[in-house]
Amino acid sequence: QVQLVESGGGLVQAGGSLRLSCVASGRTFSTVAMGWFRQAPGNEREFVAGISRSGLSTSYAHSVKDRFTISRDNAANTVYLQMNSLKPEDTAVYYCAEDPDRYFSGSDPLNYNYWGRGTQVTVSS
Repeated sequence: QVQLVESGGGLVQAGGSLRLSCVASGRTFSTVAMGWFRQAPGNEREFVAGISRSGLSTSYAHSVKDRFTISRDNAANTVYLQMNSLKPEDTAVYYCAEDPDRYFSGSDPLNYNYWGRGTQVTVSS
């Protein structure tokens, strides 16, 4: 049974940093592509960042590029999202997601079969 558990969210002032973690279980982690998405109240879920099975390929939404960094540790079954220079508009519930079918999934949420329950990130101005 695949399970994804996010952690690391919280309240931070604008300009601050947070590091999100997502621990995966139930599948050999190095065989799945991973992604981070977010959803703010009243908005649709949107892509934040994606990473390939090996970690060598990454992609980012334009709104977070150069501020956020996605990485993974396959030995620890964990994907990370380092978020720097946070802005109030980054406030959202952040979800990690897993795609077992592709080497690198990118931004389409339909590619991802499994989702965590999310962790809240709130950035105050």
